[in-house]
Amino acid sequence: MINPSIQNDFSYYRRTLSRMKMANEDDNQGSENVVSNEMANRMSLFYAPATPMLKVLGEATTKFVSTHKELPVENTTDCLSTMANICRVMIETPEYVARFQNSETKLFCLRVMVGVIILYDHVHPVGAFAKSSTIDIKSCIKVLKEQEPGRVEGLLNALRYTTKTLNDETTPKTIKAMLAG
Repeated sequence: MINPSIQNDFSYYRRTLSRMKMANEDDNQGSENVVSNEMANRMSLFYAPATPMLKVLGEATTKFVSTHKELPVENTTDCLSTMANICRVMIETPEYVARFQNSETKLFCLRVMVGVIILYDHVHPVGAFAKSSTIDIKSCIKVLKEQEPGRVEGLLNALRYTTKTLNDETTPKTIKAMLAG
């Protein structure tokens, strides 16, 4: 989401490569550095979504939950909600904040928190924004909004645009308003 031009750049690379191949049909020099058409197609499909890695993780988690019927879905969602809540507490609690002198560590915790909220939202039957969710979503959004805007805008956008249930009618209006602006 932070670098949306990557898909355009990759498309430009493919077009340029195609022109080079047409111009040098008999010349095989440099072919060891060329991405095969099959790999290029796979890469294009991977980079097409706004958050490609998160999409793959969401699909893998959803597939895991659906193929392992012997494990209650609550095991997975409880783990995800616990991780989100732990990350939030680590960032908002003063005694933990003192330990995070490195801003990159704090940003990493914020990224993990947002990532597991999105995974939870994709896996849990009612989603992360419902009142019955075990994630304190209001506090998570509040923690994000308390950070430097430039550093977390991508994370807020990830919550806005890659979650499944934010726009559901079961999502409280206060949560929608918090993420609206």
